[in-house]
Amino acid sequence: MPAVEAETLALPRIERPDLAAAVRPVLGVVDATVTLEGEGFQVRRPFPGIDPNLTDPFLLLDHLGAVEYSPGEAKGAPDHPHRGFETVTYIMDGAIEHKDSTGGGGVITDGATQWMTAGAGIVHSEMPTHELLVRGGLFHGTQLWVNLPADKKWSPPRYQDIRGSDVLLLSSHDGASLVRVIAGDLGGHAGPGRTHTPIVYAHASIAPGARLELPWPSEFNALAYVLSGRGTAGIGRVALHEGQLAIFGPGDALAIAADEQQTSRAPRLEILLLGGRPIRETIAFYGPFVMNTREEIIQAIADYRAGRMGVIPPTRRDA
Repeated sequence: MPAVEAETLALPRIERPDLAAAVRPVLGVVDATVTLEGEGFQVRRPFPGIDPNLTDPFLLLDHLGAVEYSPGEAKGAPDHPHRGFETVTYIMDGAIEHKDSTGGGGVITDGATQWMTAGAGIVHSEMPTHELLVRGGLFHGTQLWVNLPADKKWSPPRYQDIRGSDVLLLSSHDGASLVRVIAGDLGGHAGPGRTHTPIVYAHASIAPGARLELPWPSEFNALAYVLSGRGTAGIGRVALHEGQLAIFGPGDALAIAADEQQTSRAPRLEILLLGGRPIRETIAFYGPFVMNTREEIIQAIADYRAGRMGVIPPTRRDA
């Protein structure tokens, strides 16, 4: 899992929370369900499927891989629409090619993040690159859906392409953890992603036996998803392993520790850290559309079927 590595001793350090800070307890642990998406690729999905108030403003999290594809085996998600939210695609290993109805496109690869605001509506595709399809190889990524408040759902589509070199790299106070901040403010250090709703989105690598302690905004919720490895979370040191999501209770600090013994496949505890200020609006969720009312969903379906969200222009290779 190379997704942007660095020598932690040379990085800015996140100050350890004050001793008086309230470390958040773990309210529950969710096992991701396994499902198929797109052309039939497997994803692990910890939510939706739980109380949406616990994850607001986040709507969905898909964990893709890690998987070693044989030549010709990689699959993707052909043309499909979105309206009313944002997709955040973070690729740790491998590459995926994106195309959309605005004429945009590009390759998302090792350590990069594409932040797509679907807004009023867009049609896009996410497919394996020609090289990955022909040669095979390692692929590992996540996709997060972030809700938009009602007054932002009709915004024009936009993109933020966050290269691996743009991600803010930080060290824990003791130098034992590497934290990659993609968006939001963590202990006074701001990541490059621009968000409509205040959130924190980060990827942390914790060395065996180390304990990562972070300040956390008290008005945000807090979630930690295990990409690989084993450890514990919260003031009660609740056990966690790959494919599990920890849901934290109130407080103004997080604590996550890696077990002393890891494995050769997963030598460190790798976690996604998510938190945000809840939007607290009524949600109408239907497939690729997330609006506030049933009538808006019906309109979205009609607009897509009528071609009002556009079509992806063919490239020379597609033609």
